[in-house]
Amino acid sequence: MKRFNSFILNNTIKVIDYIYLGRDLQRFWVLEVIARSPYFAFLSVLHFKESLGLKNDTTMFLMKEHFYQAINETEHLKEMERRGGDKFWIDRFFARHLVIIYYWMMVFYYLFSPINAYDVNIKIEEHAYHTYSKYLKDNPDDKKIKEIAQDELAHVQELNQALLMHTSF
Repeated sequence: MKRFNSFILNNTIKVIDYIYLGRDLQRFWVLEVIARSPYFAFLSVLHFKESLGLKNDTTMFLMKEHFYQAINETEHLKEMERRGGDKFWIDRFFARHLVIIYYWMMVFYYLFSPINAYDVNIKIEEHAYHTYSKYLKDNPDDKKIKEIAQDELAHVQELNQALLMHTSF
């Protein structure tokens, strides 16, 4: 399944990179719209399971962790909006339709195979870090993007920790 995840993700990234070639702020905005959805999906599933009484000590920790990750990604999204990343309707249309697909995909993945859900999200956060790092090569003085890139790297570490915790359920 991880090979399938990589195949789908790599091809999606190629399409997004092609569409947004030379349009860094718009690409960042689209990526940040998408970046929030797995955390919302994880929270939805964890809340659903908790409501059914399927909870343990790890559940609350994961709910808090994913909530804070969603807030952090929302802060990134607001920064990209402040920079005008959402000014074209076609970018808003594309991102909002893609995020619906991605959200529901992550809900089902996390419900039935949390390990695969984390695998996909780790790969996406790694891609986000590399995307911001490429931008920083040409714009080394952009302190906010440096901060966002470090946040993405921190999310990778947090997701790896959550993955380890989740396997102990």
